[in-house]
Amino acid sequence: MTDAAANVIGRLENVRGAIADAEHEAGRPHRSVTLVAVSKTFEAEDIRPVLEAGQRVFGENRVQEAQAKWPALKERYEGVELHLIGPLQSNKAADAVALFDVIETVDREKIAAMLASEMKRLNRFPRLYVQVNTGLEPQKAGIAPTEAEAFVKRCRQTHGLAIEGLMCIPPADENPGPHFALLEKIARAGGIEKLSMGMSGDYETAIAFGATSVRVGSAIFGSRDYA
Repeated sequence: MTDAAANVIGRLENVRGAIADAEHEAGRPHRSVTLVAVSKTFEAEDIRPVLEAGQRVFGENRVQEAQAKWPALKERYEGVELHLIGPLQSNKAADAVALFDVIETVDREKIAAMLASEMKRLNRFPRLYVQVNTGLEPQKAGIAPTEAEAFVKRCRQTHGLAIEGLMCIPPADENPGPHFALLEKIARAGGIEKLSMGMSGDYETAIAFGATSVRVGSAIFGSRDYA
């Protein structure tokens, strides 16, 4: 094993341990929180050590990037669950339905309609989350908190989509706690069980507020090169 691979596995184990500690601190059952290892911008060779260490749930931001590396990895490693955690363009809906097992970024009527159509056409039904823009940030995807409950109802009743979760990304310069609390409140009102919230810098806080999955990338894979 290379030093780089050993370092990645060591960081993975540290995150797993921190999740277990946060579960215990919050009075929640062990392994009640799913770790989504965010592998965006990293190549297949960077991801393999994490797969070899038993991690099976991963998150990617871009459909095209995921198409380049995940089909082969999914073929080699059984039980992989791939989450789309970045914004989805309508012209990528078919590709997303074909590749991803969970799509966490349903956030507008057009995408809901396209996903419903493509899921029926392909006879493939990834699990779906609605993304909520809890900070009302104009540069971020997601539906406004005040519109989220009605949007979930339309997804279910108009488009026949089985929305099972909500996702949010709090503003980077704000305390994430109130945003996590808001998402949990919306989920409770809408009868939604799954909450995808918390990233490398705040996933322990998210667990205290009821996250059922946390999206952790740099704390496992290291810093990213966006060049």
